[in-house]
Amino acid sequence: MAGKPKRVVPSRVDSRSPRQRALEAVERVVLQGQSLTRAVELVTEGLAARDAAWVQALAYTTLRWYPQLAGLVDGFLDRPLRKKDAVIGVLLAQGLAEVLHFGTRDHAAVRETAELAREIHRPGAVGLINAVLRRALREQDELASRIEGDPVLRYAVPEWLLEAIRDAWPEDWETLLEASTRPAPMTLRVNLHRGSREAALEALSAAGIPGRAYPALASALTLDAPVDVAALPGFADGALSVQDASAQWAGPLLGPRAGERVLDACAAPGGKTGHLLEHAGGDLDLTALDNDPERLEQVRENLDRLGYDARLVAADLDATDDWWDGEPFDAILLDVPCSATGVIRRHPDIKTLRRADDIPRLAAEQTRLLAGAWKLLRPGGRLLYATCSLLSPENEAVVAPFVAATADARARPLEGECAIPGSKPRAAGVSLPLGLEDGDGFYYALLEKQAP
Repeated sequence: MAGKPKRVVPSRVDSRSPRQRALEAVERVVLQGQSLTRAVELVTEGLAARDAAWVQALAYTTLRWYPQLAGLVDGFLDRPLRKKDAVIGVLLAQGLAEVLHFGTRDHAAVRETAELAREIHRPGAVGLINAVLRRALREQDELASRIEGDPVLRYAVPEWLLEAIRDAWPEDWETLLEASTRPAPMTLRVNLHRGSREAALEALSAAGIPGRAYPALASALTLDAPVDVAALPGFADGALSVQDASAQWAGPLLGPRAGERVLDACAAPGGKTGHLLEHAGGDLDLTALDNDPERLEQVRENLDRLGYDARLVAADLDATDDWWDGEPFDAILLDVPCSATGVIRRHPDIKTLRRADDIPRLAAEQTRLLAGAWKLLRPGGRLLYATCSLLSPENEAVVAPFVAATADARARPLEGECAIPGSKPRAAGVSLPLGLEDGDGFYYALLEKQAP
């Protein structure tokens, strides 16, 4: 006898509005410490492309200006919000972002933010939201004066980071911080073994994607406006990759030559790994090492798209018994984990997630990795130390003491063919200021291991 048919339970309809999804992404960052990239992925799952792009834009705008927005909100409140009402502070910041930075019509921003309070079951906050945002609209001139007079508000960075950047860049700190408030451009890397930059620009133009050549780097071009990578002619077959221009200096600075044994010591997500192989026409004995197996899969995906091979190893650099065959490397790229303050335009959640006490911890890790990598380098070999940090404690304060204390280490001056126009010489290596030719902030030091 046939059994009863199973009861079909209708799937739950996700009724969250785009604003509610953006709020959830910002809340995940501010209150839960999640990365913005991951938060946006989660909240836009299943959304139409247009709606997902809108959610991402609002979330990124809110986080880009969050230190400013939170400071202004605090000034509007008679008393601090209770811990259990922290989401109301995030909601007010997002509403204020719409008023000041997102281009939403003023009264629409107030109305929609109040409605959002109801959507998240906080109807008691509607009055506060109306009062704060309407006051912000009335007092825009006063707000502008307050923002102009306070660098923390003007550049939307926490005070500790402002002071750290001012210490590292006493003459340029305002220019750098101004650049940090602007969205980053979309810059591409051309595989010069598969075609010229000029040919790539022509193909892009024919596809309705205008761009321009980046000065001083033959591989780099910048698009007039970002597009989906699927629309890029040549991306799928590895002729083009997305990579910031400042990051593209790693390949020519290390200069891997055909047939060399090369280590990319902190490889994920694999942009520089691919560039090293491109630089040598794919003819490298390259090991891509990373201690995160999941992120190492991104390296594999990048290399598959480019059509290149490498030995991928998921291990810690110091655990040499697990992965190293004892044969030293001719060249090593050591792109160490860092504060990522040089890519703050692309990852504005750094302003919220990073703390001052992260920097000495990161510097200690960088020092450990540098010492470990040096042991794997052959005499006469070269190591390129790289960070996307603007801060001295992660850069020259790591490299210069290492060189001074290591008898066979010499810092090669980055000049002549290795000169980077606009870079700032340091005690060891050079720093690229954030915004230089619209690139990210970076630090590079090229070390040579002297023969005994």
